[in-house]
Amino acid sequence: MRHTTKYRFSPTNTWRTLAWALISAIVTAAPVYSDAREPSQVREFPQARDTIQTRNTPQSGSNSPAGNAVQAREIIGASDSIRITVFQNPDLTTDTRVSQSGSIVFPLIGEVGVAGLTTTEAGIRIADQLKRGNYIINPQVSVAIVQVRSRQVTVLGQIARPGNYVLEDNRSRLTDILTQAGGISSTGAETVRVLTNRGGKYEKHEINFPALFRGGDPSTNIQLENGDTIFVERAPVFYIYGEVQRAGAYRLEPNTIVMQALSLGGGLTARATERGIGIHRRMPNGELMMIDAKLTDPIQADDIVFVRERLMEYRLREEVRDGPQTGSR
Repeated sequence: MRHTTKYRFSPTNTWRTLAWALISAIVTAAPVYSDAREPSQVREFPQARDTIQTRNTPQSGSNSPAGNAVQAREIIGASDSIRITVFQNPDLTTDTRVSQSGSIVFPLIGEVGVAGLTTTEAGIRIADQLKRGNYIINPQVSVAIVQVRSRQVTVLGQIARPGNYVLEDNRSRLTDILTQAGGISSTGAETVRVLTNRGGKYEKHEINFPALFRGGDPSTNIQLENGDTIFVERAPVFYIYGEVQRAGAYRLEPNTIVMQALSLGGGLTARATERGIGIHRRMPNGELMMIDAKLTDPIQADDIVFVRERLMEYRLREEVRDGPQTGSR
């Protein structure tokens, strides 16, 4: 026999049950709501701010010295070789050289002026003309400098390989270019002359090259720019002839005296006399004078050292004593 339990309806019991159910629901849901809310506030908003700062960082740093140096090296000039690439259009990839007028010829759009622009600006200009001509809907063009020829310096004079040399970047100094040119030749002077052009203002610099490496001023190793000229003149020389082993022209080193000059000529011959040494020297007024020299006398540029023969010295003494001979047998 099944028993049936009858529940008696009571308003008090009903409200009490509903109250407990409501309290349990609130207590259970509150921690979940708090944990789900707080991490989102702490984690998501700082990430969003960091993202905004990261995107703005390159723009704010574009005026830094490093950014300006990179941009300067990317400026296209006449005679530079460049490569143009159009995204998803490999048939438009072009390797070309900028003409002296500063323009190139690109497929579909023809002549485009790019000299004086950065690689980014040149890419934007080419893309704009492709888009305006309805050749490509949304072209993405990149330009890269393959070979720099627009920034050059000229090297002249007593150099191993004189000529024009390209400035690979904006940090090429005097020693860098002279190294490319093979250095100063054996006939070159120690002083290097550099003619610089800074904004149309020309300046002349004279640099003692060996002194630069003997503890000289590092600032004399000047930074070169496009259009600068380097010139090395011939080193000063002196000449020896007469009763010496090897007559000829010799490089004049600083503080050279007659004794050192004679040693460069191999010394005196058996017929020479030390008392018969003379120097032919060009005076400031252009007159050539004969000077009796001692072994310790200094040598000047373009001096001609002459060593007499003993017999000639004897004859000169006789002529001085007896007077010049008026006739001969």
